[in-house]
Amino acid sequence: MTQSDVVVGREESAPHAPAAAEPVVHRVRATRSVLVYLSYAWLIAVIALAAVADLLPLASYATPVGTPRYAPQWGSWNLLLGTDTQGRSILSRCIHGAQVSLLVGTVAGLVGAVIGSVLGMLGGYFGKRLDSVVRLLADAMLAFPPLILLLALASILTPSVRTLLVGLTLVIIPSFIRLARANTLTWSAREFVLAARNMGAGHRRILAKEILPNVLPTLGAYLPIVMAALIVAEGSLSFLGLGIPPPTPSWGGMISDGKDAIADSPHVVFVPSLVIFLTVFALNQVGDHLRHRFDRTMHD
Repeated sequence: MTQSDVVVGREESAPHAPAAAEPVVHRVRATRSVLVYLSYAWLIAVIALAAVADLLPLASYATPVGTPRYAPQWGSWNLLLGTDTQGRSILSRCIHGAQVSLLVGTVAGLVGAVIGSVLGMLGGYFGKRLDSVVRLLADAMLAFPPLILLLALASILTPSVRTLLVGLTLVIIPSFIRLARANTLTWSAREFVLAARNMGAGHRRILAKEILPNVLPTLGAYLPIVMAALIVAEGSLSFLGLGIPPPTPSWGGMISDGKDAIADSPHVVFVPSLVIFLTVFALNQVGDHLRHRFDRTMHD
């Protein structure tokens, strides 16, 4: 018997080694900040109050309810946040002002998102001359200062909600053009799009069925952040006297009305400023949360 036969015999007689246990991978749970829940709660409250503003037990936003610049006090809903320089309820004006800010931010954001997304997707998908024209349009609109454009429109046209909607829509279109174009270029090079094209699918089907569902989450997550910027822009124009004409309340107009009395009655400026801050902060928090939740480019 050779030495190799002894070794083989030992290997055959040796018991089988136990199989290694498979590693247990625990599911990682995404931590959600309390600020996200508070932001959603604040936005829901603001939208709900704005929707039922006319049904609330509050005085009209144009009717004085007390002495001018009355400090906030308990016991009366109309005086809960005090009165402005004309004795009108600040709470009533903040709630009715939310109608204007949310209307302008939502409508201008949605219209600008639709127009910019369509142009960006067409340019990114077809390329060549159409893409050059779309990029030139976006670059030309971005080169023009947004504030100057808004001031020019407000000074030429009559200050109104329609004027604000037109100006703010024009301001955000190039941002959505660039975002939609960049995402379309990325998804157009994916294998499933090439497979659909090789199978004879038309351009309309590829854009609507293959590319749009993948681009839409990114655009939708970016929309709340744009709405926050639009609310700030509307407040800036109203503060300069080029926004919503009185007596219709707006948050920026309330700040402008109370700026001369800020030394003696800071609440007439602090309250609408705090409302704008909380709304814009909440929209940014919601936008970041939606982006991490639905933007597939952050998970691929």
